[in-house]
Amino acid sequence: MAEASSSIDIALSADQVWQLIGGFGSLPDWLPYIPKSELSEGGRVRHLANPSGEAIVERLIAFDNAARSYSYAILRAPFPVKDYLSTLKVVDTGARSCRVEWSGRFTPTTVSDQEASKLFQGIYDDGLKALVAELAKQNKQ
Repeated sequence: MAEASSSIDIALSADQVWQLIGGFGSLPDWLPYIPKSELSEGGRVRHLANPSGEAIVERLIAFDNAARSYSYAILRAPFPVKDYLSTLKVVDTGARSCRVEWSGRFTPTTVSDQEASKLFQGIYDDGLKALVAELAKQNKQ
């Protein structure tokens, strides 16, 4: 089993950041790689599309609004892994600061552990940079 993780410190309250990223269907609000998200099964399954139109289907495994975290599994995606489980959470680090952590574990299918970890490390790193950019844009308005 391989894994990847990324985190970023943000000079905003944990509640403010969670307001943007805490919804299971909210990826298009802050992640440019995912322009579309549709929820089904009472909000427990999200159907995503990447910019080239490839389908990504994920199931919500756990949601904790008080702890500002959720975990999800990939059911179908164009990634060379199986048994993917990821957690996105916002950790309060002060009155106006927080850390966003995004991590995952998975079993590579057609690539090495290192290649799979590098792929998701890049997705998490780029995603958190996009989150900071979106928050900066929103706070200028």
